Amino acid sequence: MSSLKITLKKSLIGQTPKNRATAKALGLSKIGKTVEMPDNDAVRGMVRKVRHMVQVEEI
Repeated sequence: MSSLKITLKKSLIGQTPKNRATAKALGLSKIGKTVEMPDNDAVRGMVRKVRHMVQVEEI
């Protein structure tokens, strides 16, 4: 099964509470933090909500 490597590139300061909660649910708390998540519809939906703050690579 494939995975996604997700890195937080922009600060959560000044973002809407919904976007902050989505980033936190992905496991992202600090700029530069990287997590590996499974490539499924739920994760892709969360990434789509915060796409302006993250960088995504397929593994």
